[in-house]
Amino acid sequence: MIFHVVPGPQWTGAGPGPYAPASLAAEGFVHCSADLASALAVANARYGDAPAPLVLLSVDEAALSAEVRWEGKGQAFPHVYGPIEREAVVAAAELRREAGGGRWVGP
Repeated sequence: MIFHVVPGPQWTGAGPGPYAPASLAAEGFVHCSADLASALAVANARYGDAPAPLVLLSVDEAALSAEVRWEGKGQAFPHVYGPIEREAVVAAAELRREAGGGRWVGP
């Protein structure tokens, strides 16, 4: 299982068919995380001030048709080199913040 954090409106507004975020066109891959802790770290680093809800996608790596490469210096992150088929998304859970609007802490 790998994880992807996405602003809620981007996920719900993506329509049917494979999910292809802007990073796929810009960088050639979809950024993912290896575990919940890494996904939450990304959510807080990248979307710390985001007013919109965030969604955590749980993706079955084996169900993807696109290549997944584990890349990075130090800690390796899974990068999906193609769109994410909706059939590969086994769960989509809204992240919540700590009391008082603090850090993203999980679904």
